[in-house]
Amino acid sequence: MNVIANTKHMERSEWLALRNRGIGGSDAAVVAGLNKYKSPFTLFLEKTGQVASDEVYVTDEDGAFLSGSEAAYFGNANEEKVAAEFTLRSKLKVRRDNRMMAHPDYPWMLANIDRRVVGTNEILECKTASEYLKGEWEGEDLPQQYYIQGMHYLAVTGAKAVWFAVLIGGNKFVYKRIERDEEVIDYLIAIEKDFWENHVMTGFAPAIDGSDASTDFLSSMFRGEPGSEMELDDAADELISELEEAKESKKKIDELVKTYENRLKQMMGDMETGQASYHIVTWKSTISNRVDSKMLKADYPDVYEAVIKPFVSRRFGIKKVKGAK
Repeated sequence: MNVIANTKHMERSEWLALRNRGIGGSDAAVVAGLNKYKSPFTLFLEKTGQVASDEVYVTDEDGAFLSGSEAAYFGNANEEKVAAEFTLRSKLKVRRDNRMMAHPDYPWMLANIDRRVVGTNEILECKTASEYLKGEWEGEDLPQQYYIQGMHYLAVTGAKAVWFAVLIGGNKFVYKRIERDEEVIDYLIAIEKDFWENHVMTGFAPAIDGSDASTDFLSSMFRGEPGSEMELDDAADELISELEEAKESKKKIDELVKTYENRLKQMMGDMETGQASYHIVTWKSTISNRVDSKMLKADYPDVYEAVIKPFVSRRFGIKKVKGAK
């Protein structure tokens, strides 16, 4: 482990710029394809300075949140509270570590850990999570992206275990210990090395994928110019052929899924729950209240005009050129 900077009095913008010189713990899960909010393609754009990091947030002179990434801000704001609660419950003393560290053999592999567990070769990561994500922390479970983050930190620091302490929904506290796994660490080093050396350093972007993160990024990045046109090369025709083949395969799979579901529904009839030897099947009625927009517009036009909000989106479509085979 090499120490490359002391971050105690460092401005957040300076810290983000320093972290962009390598792959940090939260980046590791993105490279591994385990972060549903960010794709490797988007991370590449961040690391090459083409877009701003989504962890950027702005505070006033007193440190109060103004704008930007609320998740990053509140995670940072609650770190001290989570660390203190961990010590109270585990009886383990922790100490803040104000250093940016790098792997001794791979200087682009960075770590900025939350705490060290005093008297051990172990570290602590403090998290906050929404109530909707509590299932990911039940029992021995740990969200995959945090497991990968932990292994990344263990690789850089040489520590033998990482503790995760998380405040869920503001009123539930969970902590658990994860031991070092050399096989996972070797895998991480390999994929991170490929991402950094073959993409970031060369400027050659990784292929964009079909994740929601990539879809959302493209929608926000490219708004569309009305009436604009361009010529596409032969690679577009190849992609379209592959797309059509994939759609046909998906259609067959979707129909098969529906067939199996319908056979189970036929078995259940009017019953809401059915129990087999190894599974429980539910088919329950639910009631949801929805606004009838046609009735609202017809009977209360003033209210309709007051609450309607324009929404701009880009519709993607493909059609055959006349005369093309």
